[in-house]
Order: sequence, then C-alpha cells, then structure tokens
Amino acid sequence: MSTPVRFGPELRRLRQEAGLTLTEFSAALNYDKGHLSKVERGERSASPDLARRCDAFLGANGELQQLAVRPVNDSAAAETPTPPSIWLVGRRAVLAAGSGALIDLGLKLGDQALSPVGLLLSSFRAQFDQLRKLGQSTAPKAVLPLLETQTRTVAGLAADAPSATRAPAILLASRFAEFTGWMAQEAGDGSAALGWTDQAVELARAGGDPHLGSYALVRRALITLYNEDGADTIALARQAQGSELPPRIRGLAAQREAQGHALVGNERDCLRSLERARELLARDTTSSGSEPVIGTTHVSDPAAMTTGWCLHDLGRPKAAAEILDRECRRLPLYALRTRARYGFRRSLAHAASGEVEHACSIASELLGVMPAVPSATVNSDLRRLARELTRFRSSRAVRDLQPALARVLAPVHD
Repeated sequence: MSTPVRFGPELRRLRQEAGLTLTEFSAALNYDKGHLSKVERGERSASPDLARRCDAFLGANGELQQLAVRPVNDSAAAETPTPPSIWLVGRRAVLAAGSGALIDLGLKLGDQALSPVGLLLSSFRAQFDQLRKLGQSTAPKAVLPLLETQTRTVAGLAADAPSATRAPAILLASRFAEFTGWMAQEAGDGSAALGWTDQAVELARAGGDPHLGSYALVRRALITLYNEDGADTIALARQAQGSELPPRIRGLAAQREAQGHALVGNERDCLRSLERARELLARDTTSSGSEPVIGTTHVSDPAAMTTGWCLHDLGRPKAAAEILDRECRRLPLYALRTRARYGFRRSLAHAASGEVEHACSIASELLGVMPAVPSATVNSDLRRLARELTRFRSSRAVRDLQPALARVLAPVHD
C-alpha cells in the first residue's frame, strides 16, 4: 500500500478514537478542514510538519510520522567527503603572515618573555576569536578563504615549531579546521564540511586531544538532522556520549540526540536527552579556560533553546514559541547568524500556532539580514516557513512578506 493510503485511514481512526469531529480537529491544528479530509481519504499526502502535529495532538508516539511521506531534502551532506589538503608552509611564510597580524591586532603583551612561536600562537589565537565573531555577520564564502589560509598557516607553524610549542600549535590548527568545516556547511558544501572536520580530528589527535573526534560525530549528526534523518542523528549522537568524554561534548551530543528523537516523534526520549544535556552542560568549565570553546558561544542556555527547537518538531508549536521568544531575546545583537537560525524557527512556531501576523513580523526583520549572512542550514527552516505560510495566502501579512521571502530563497533554486 502507498504511504498516503496507509496514513489517511490511520489518522481518521485515531481522530475518531479521540472523539473529535473533522471540524474540531482542523480547528485545533489550524489546518484547512478540506485539506485534512483529503489527507484522511488518501487523496493528499501529509507533509512532515502536519504529520508531527497530528502525531503530537493524538498521542501517536511517532507512529503517524513513520507513515508520512518525507520530501527528498536538497541540502548537501550525503556525499563521501574528499578531505582538503592542508599544505604546510615554511617558517618564512609563517613569520611574514604572523608579524603583520601582530601589528594589525595591536596585541599588548607587556614585558612577558615569549618565544617567537609563542607570540605567533597568541596572535593566531586572537585571530581565531575574531574570525569566529566575523562568521556571525559575514557570508560564509567570504570567511572561508581566510579560515583555510589560517588553518594551513598554523599547521605549518606547528610542523616547524620547537617540541615545547608544537602541540598547542597543532591543537589551535585543529580548531581552525573545525570552524572551517562549519562555515563550509553554512555555505552549502557538505562534502567540504565533512572533509575539514576530518582534518580537524586528525590534527587534534596529533596534538594530544582525543576528544575532538567525538565532537565530529555531533557535527555529522547535524548534517543528518538537516536531512531529516532522525534515526541516523540519534545513532551518531549516542556515539559521542561516552563517559570518558568531557561534559561539554557529551552535553552537545545529548542535545543533538534530543533533536533526533523529536524528528521521529519520541517525546519521552527527547525530553530525557534534553535533561541529560542540561545537567552535563551545567558541569562544563571550558568557557572559563583559555582554549577555544567547542560549539556555540552565543546561546546563553543551549539546552533551553534546543528545547524550544524540539517542541516544534514534536508538534507543539505554541510551547515552542513561548520558549523561543524568551531565549531569542537573550541573543547578542551582533550574532546575526545565530539570531537568524533560531529566529526563523521562532517565526515557524508562531505560524504553526496560527499567529500569522506575528510570524510574518519576525520573519520580515530577519529576512533583511539574510543577504549578509546567507546560510544553507537556516534556509531549510526558511523553506519550511514558506510552505507553512502557503496555508494563509489570504493574509495580507503573508502577501506582503512573499517578495522578500522569494528573494532570499531564489538563489537556493538556481
């Protein structure tokens, strides 16, 4: 039997068991009665969003989601990555790049006696923080060449460095490579993203850090998440939660596992994973150290923000909107990329709750910054928002938003 034929009768059965008329059910979901009637008769397929909300409202524990047709995701990720080559540069090139950077950054190290390599490492460490901040307000394709160059330069510095400073240089190069992978993913190049992440893992191991490889699993799980593959997201995230790993990596992995559970409609395991993430991240002390922090640095309460994210995927948009409203207000103003990522999810939650004008107001403000910080991953929620808003074509707010929405999404389809 085809999926629509199986989904429709099961939806009707569960609705009738709940004692709901089609009119009552459509009002509760903010969906057109005629559309739901066609879905129940097998004449229309249920979108993943509709399936999630029906599943949550009727307490089907993910069964309806498993019957729904999932559209093929067009985001990059599934290709086998070809790791980029990190060509090690000579000492002269490193010194030339480093001395200019020291002048540009205006580092004031006082009378502290540092070796030339130590001075360069301090410079590149400061540059890493600057590039990470720049990535919040600049197109990823603009930042990528800088990151690739700096990764190769620091790796070359490590190869040429005295043994005492070699490990710190290699570890810093691994952080550059990991962030380069994230920017490649934001640019829509999933193959390069995985390739740079693999390079980061190799560099980290060479520098004596065995844990970044586990975080690479969290990164891979993000790619499967955006491909709407809940099962693989859960499997990858669970591999990164070994007891020997630092609390931060385990906490970030638990969050990703929660997002995977939300995709398949397993609310109980989702909430359990979120609670585990909350406990682990509360034990994290890396943010007070000197090393670059793994994962987001702009979300003050990652577990709370992820809870809002998950509640939408669990078919509970009103609860999601309440949390996302609160947490988005806490984001730094300069973190445009992060504000767009969670802001469009917030807009999506309000639209799904029937608060169309408010959803359009949120989206309108964010669409204005998208040309500055284009994002292949954020565009996945933007496309979902566009589909959600098609149900409210008669709304003036929706009609007014459509041109700006189309302009931002148009490059994705070129």
